[in-house]
Amino acid sequence: MPETEPFDPAAPWEYTLYIPNDLRAVTVCRRTLRLILTMHGLIRLVDTAELLATELVSNAVRHTKGPAALRVRWAAGVLRVGAWDADPGPPEPPGNLDALTEAEKGRGLALVRACADLWGWQPLAGGGNRGKYVWCDLVAA
Repeated sequence: MPETEPFDPAAPWEYTLYIPNDLRAVTVCRRTLRLILTMHGLIRLVDTAELLATELVSNAVRHTKGPAALRVRWAAGVLRVGAWDADPGPPEPPGNLDALTEAEKGRGLALVRACADLWGWQPLAGGGNRGKYVWCDLVAA
């Protein structure tokens, strides 16, 4: 059995889960994220991170036709959760969450903006990845 290094909770790490364009994959992402954060001792971030990942990944699956991916990164006390999709177009800007409380759709990025410490998006065109990456950060205080 190979020897393992001592666990360093401050060490940076990153995971990427590629998913098909299928709404059932959102549940797979949410459960995978819970497992990743639990295994890395970040259980206090699980509920908020799950909510944000669900919104980002469901937007990627719902509003595009190609594959998508969940990316989770930990570095310097910041958890970044993001969703990649193959559509390079910008996401719809988030509306005012108070005005959307009764709406059946359109709350996703408003929730992300309200719950995350920082969020944004960027177009991607390098390394064979075309599309966009929408992300949000949670600072572990």
